[in-house]
Amino acid sequence: MAHGYLNQVAGDRYHMYSAGVETHGLNPEAVFFMKEDGVDISHHQSNHIDEYADIEFELVLTVCDHAKESCPVLPGARNVVHFSFSDPSKAEGTEQEITQAFRSVRDQIKHYVSGLIAGIELKNAQPA
Repeated sequence: MAHGYLNQVAGDRYHMYSAGVETHGLNPEAVFFMKEDGVDISHHQSNHIDEYADIEFELVLTVCDHAKESCPVLPGARNVVHFSFSDPSKAEGTEQEITQAFRSVRDQIKHYVSGLIAGIELKNAQPA
């Protein structure tokens, strides 16, 4: 979900990768609720972080505590930022409660990513 919003907000200004510490394939509910907000992530893949071990990253963003705790050290990462979002795929309850969990987390991620990119661009626009 974060990768989808990063692409939407940042467009072609940055090159982004998305990976996890586990691969499970795309969650159909995540695809559905992102599409509901106008973002198509149906073409995304579930990649493992080890695939990118040799890349020097300007920024590594983790979005759940499990990833933060399990993410291998990436020696080329200049900045590592963590923000923990609930995993909506683990939500329990009625269909309405699960729907609300996906929409809530989706909207939190959208807000966070928009602020993150705006902050990066503001920082980069400042004279050195």
